[in-house]
Amino acid sequence: MTEIENRLWSKFVYIAIVVASYWVVSILTVFINKALLSSDTINLDAPLFVTWCQCIISLIICVVLSSLSKWFPEYVRFPDGNPYCRESLRKVLPLSLLFTGMIATNNLCLKYVGVAFYYIGRSLTTVFNVIFTYLILGQKTSTNCIACCGFIVLGFWLGVDQEHIAGSLSALGTIFGVLGSLTLSVYSIHMKQVLPKLNQEIWLLSYYNNAYSVIIFLPLMIANGEHVTVYNYDKLGSLTFWSVMMVGGICGFANGYVSALQIKVTSPLTHNISGTAKACAQTVLATYWFNETKTFMWWFSNMIVLGASAMYARLRQLDLTKGYREEKQLLKA
Repeated sequence: MTEIENRLWSKFVYIAIVVASYWVVSILTVFINKALLSSDTINLDAPLFVTWCQCIISLIICVVLSSLSKWFPEYVRFPDGNPYCRESLRKVLPLSLLFTGMIATNNLCLKYVGVAFYYIGRSLTTVFNVIFTYLILGQKTSTNCIACCGFIVLGFWLGVDQEHIAGSLSALGTIFGVLGSLTLSVYSIHMKQVLPKLNQEIWLLSYYNNAYSVIIFLPLMIANGEHVTVYNYDKLGSLTFWSVMMVGGICGFANGYVSALQIKVTSPLTHNISGTAKACAQTVLATYWFNETKTFMWWFSNMIVLGASAMYARLRQLDLTKGYREEKQLLKA
């Protein structure tokens, strides 16, 4: 191999490892969060409190890593930064509001729907990505790509209809799923704009996001009455409960990191498509794990979403390649 081929191969392997890590960590996080949010073993009706605790654990991890990097700089590297200075607030706080909304709606969706339906509930991410890419960045999408988005919406509605026929539809969970898709799309796009202001430091972004989210969640939990629920929770002193919470927090931190890393090494579009494909594998695992039986039309709705998302990714790739070649030819001229 030539030096260029070696570099391309190394880059390909690195991206493949990042995507695989995202899949493993994300699926594990979803299953653990489902156990925390709606299992009979935990039985705590306080989804925002659970999410808040995960943010605290992530924040503690960041603070520990930051301290270790100062004590042992030759072994541990963590970017230096203060989340509570005015400059950091100005740069990152708007993104952190999106981050808080994203993780809150994701967990609220997961509380009310099964892991299998969670895929369909979150399937509109690509559609919202097209809409907000145009509204925020001013980038237009081809007619063929828009048609693919139409099929994604069709698959979503078919999945909702089949869940309704089966008698297991949660309207509230579906609404939170749509809101989760919306906030994820805007967050992915806006993160690309914020990262350069932090010297492309994903660790620093995670540190700031969790530092701000810990504060933002407090009024939300109080407004939702979760402080009373937690105070009356009979397993608050249980070692099992806090062990699962700790594992969930670590997975949440890891998921935030690998998600940001995947966006950094690919693009918001690729991240969304990867998330959709990951959710398909997650759906299959969930139906096996929870011993669920689904109808053909239910599976067909999943196939429509996955097929349309894959076709969208391919068409979008071709459009971007064509645009790059045309721009290159104009520069030569």
